[in-house]
Amino acid sequence: MDLTTAIGDFQQAKVASTIQMKVARKLLDAQEMQGAAIVKLIDAAGATAAKAGDAMVAAATGLGSRLDVVG
Repeated sequence: MDLTTAIGDFQQAKVASTIQMKVARKLLDAQEMQGAAIVKLIDAAGATAAKAGDAMVAAATGLGSRLDVVG
C-alpha cells in the first residue's frame, strides 16, 4: 500500500465516521423528543384522571354543589 492510497483510505474513513456520528446524534435527538412527548402524555393522563375522580366524588357526595352564605 503506498502513501497516497493510505491517505485516501484515511480520509474516506474520517468522512464515514463523521456521517455515522451525525446520524447517531439525530437518532438520539429523536429519541429524546419521543421521551419528552411520552412524559407529557403520562402527565396529562394523570391530571385527567385526578379531575375525573374529583368530579365523581363531588357528584356522589354533593360537595361543592351548595354555598353556605349564612354565617
